[in-house]
Amino acid sequence: MDPFSSPSPGSSSTPSNEQIMDQLKNQLAQAYAEEFLETVRTKCFARCVTKPGTSLSGSESSCISRCVERYIEATQIISRAIFNAPR
Repeated sequence: MDPFSSPSPGSSSTPSNEQIMDQLKNQLAQAYAEEFLETVRTKCFARCVTKPGTSLSGSESSCISRCVERYIEATQIISRAIFNAPR
């Protein structure tokens, strides 16, 4: 059963706050990963592939690899800054 749906009649089990929070964290993580991949795919492709063809040239492939690595590094720096910031 989905933690956000109503329990079936006669059922007394309701999800705990911890279960709801875990479900929410998982959904947010999945949404973040999908958005990150779409952003990287769109921006790196636009930046690195000037003439789309049937395959990537060596320079296009290298450019995409560097672009993705930069996005990953930037995301890690931002995440550390957010999660290690004093509250």
